[in-house]
Amino acid sequence: MKRLENKIAFITGGGRGMGAAISKRLAEEGATVVLTYSKSKEKAEAVAAEIKANGGQASAVKADSIDPKALTAAIQKTITELGPIDILVSNAGIYIGKEFESHTLEDYEEIMAINVRAIYVAALAVAPSMPNNGRIITIGSNMAENAVGPQTTLYTMSKAALTGFTRGLARDLGAKGITVNLVQPGPINTDMNPSNTDLADFLRSRMALSDYGTGEDIAGLVAYLASEEGKFITGTAITIDGGLNA
Repeated sequence: MKRLENKIAFITGGGRGMGAAISKRLAEEGATVVLTYSKSKEKAEAVAAEIKANGGQASAVKADSIDPKALTAAIQKTITELGPIDILVSNAGIYIGKEFESHTLEDYEEIMAINVRAIYVAALAVAPSMPNNGRIITIGSNMAENAVGPQTTLYTMSKAALTGFTRGLARDLGAKGITVNLVQPGPINTDMNPSNTDLADFLRSRMALSDYGTGEDIAGLVAYLASEEGKFITGTAITIDGGLNA
């Protein structure tokens, strides 16, 4: 029997980059995967199709994380059609990098809506019906602990907020056996953060392992936390960054 067989997994931003790798890995482990997208419909549907072609179960649904009503509706629809969600992976996020003096209130509201509020909204929608051994896993960033460079204020602020959310929610849901954890990736080779740029070379020079990670590296950790093997890990942030923060 596969580790996640008969589990329902809901993954925001599950159609590209790290999200796609997580969707594929959880499906490979036996979960029925529902992955969301905001704009990249073709990519999301391609991921779902690949999962199905490999014998798994998956569907792609439109739900922009900036819209709490749309996100909640997608979750409720999943629960109605498939049953309670066992595994919530909040992966969708954005980066706004600009000089602090040029920030606007709109920048703040946008990044906090997607990187923080959507995490809260998804958990709030999932938790009431989540089974007693459920899993809530949030994808944050190692930059919550190490800003690395300038023009990161909005992003690091939003990602640092997830630590408090994770710890508090772990206490709130622990009596039900639900675990809540935060995965903090560092330099991961994706289309949004390619490993062949000047920035990538700079980051490599500061890493213990001297190379970028992959979406599969993150997906492996998420699969472990989602499985029975991860049942005693909760309320913690796990940094996976090749030693950049070491």
